[in-house]
Amino acid sequence: MKISEKQLSQVNDRINALVNAGSFYGKKLAEAGITHVASPEDFEKLPFSEKNDLRDAYPLGLMTAPEDEIVRIHSSSGTTGLPVIIPYTAKDVDDWGEMFKRCYETAGITNKDRIQITPGYGLWTAGIGFQNGAEKLGAMVIPMGPGNTEKQLQMMMDMKSTVLCSTSSYALLLAEEIEKRGIKDKIHLKKGVIGSERWGKAMRERIQGILGIELYDIYGLTEIYGPGIGINCPNSEYMHIWDDYLYLEIIDPNTGEVLPDGEWGEIVITTLVKEGAPLIRYRTHDLSRIIPGKCDCGSPYPRIDVIKGRTDDMMKIKGVNVFPAQIEEVIHSFDEASSEYQIRISHFDGRDTMRLYVEAVDGSVDFTSLATRMAHRVKSKIGFTPIVKIVENGLLPRSEKKTKRVIDERYN
Repeated sequence: MKISEKQLSQVNDRINALVNAGSFYGKKLAEAGITHVASPEDFEKLPFSEKNDLRDAYPLGLMTAPEDEIVRIHSSSGTTGLPVIIPYTAKDVDDWGEMFKRCYETAGITNKDRIQITPGYGLWTAGIGFQNGAEKLGAMVIPMGPGNTEKQLQMMMDMKSTVLCSTSSYALLLAEEIEKRGIKDKIHLKKGVIGSERWGKAMRERIQGILGIELYDIYGLTEIYGPGIGINCPNSEYMHIWDDYLYLEIIDPNTGEVLPDGEWGEIVITTLVKEGAPLIRYRTHDLSRIIPGKCDCGSPYPRIDVIKGRTDDMMKIKGVNVFPAQIEEVIHSFDEASSEYQIRISHFDGRDTMRLYVEAVDGSVDFTSLATRMAHRVKSKIGFTPIVKIVENGLLPRSEKKTKRVIDERYN
């Protein structure tokens, strides 16, 4: 998927704005003597931007539009250092709303729907992003925000919410509460729009099995507007990306080389029309691939596969590089295992130990047999044997936000 002439023109416009504003990337381009790209080959020579660059620009070093045009800021969580502050112009907010509206429309959601929004509001982009798109769609918004499950369920019943917007972790928690309380007949949900964390097939099937609703996977990150830059269509799990606002590449995370369509690698995104804080060739660390060809749904927008994981998710255990997605793949190959698991890594007597806690689907499962078979299959996948403990369904922690599945106790 090569960059088009129109997209190149848009990139040159953003390069000009960045250089004139003297923002961090503008300085990087000026130092490299780059003020224009004339071909796809030129574009691929542009330097990448990284999250650390964005942190170094704290607080407003990313601001590219004049300050009197900035109407809002959003921020990443800053859990691993300084937060990233992203300024937005009115046009940026409007563009983001249009993209999110397109996501809802792709999922078959209309202005007749009642959309209950459970992600957080505030500096982060979650709740307000879902709301902005829903209001552009003309739907009724129920802006609950996170937590308070009792009130969430009460409003869901009383307001007859038809769409749930949440993390996959909270969607599972709500689904299990609905099942436990026996109130499924009082719930009017038809669709769920799920974002902010990677989730697997088993979790999707569990939520769908309890609630009987269609689920849609929404993509986005704070640095690139927020959630709403892509969503899967009813035809498949692949996500359409709005390439009139963004240009997406897949690179080899080790070499930085651009990979052909169909090959797995790291997503790199360029914002084509963003004013407040344009980003060029931003390394997201998300792992996916571009799906070649057109979708059966008729949408002209390019597609990427589900997010497989992140390059920075990697755990080094006993000298072996392990990704959570590898463990998840093994767990989900057993019908007796639920979607919920937790990995704990410890260091005892000079060696690493990995303990894997997995919920069984129900009490009829032979816990000992499943643990033995799972440990064997994990070893064949990653090269060493973990300690596997099968636990009762519902025993592992549930979250109203994102579920922490990997706990590394070696550095505590």
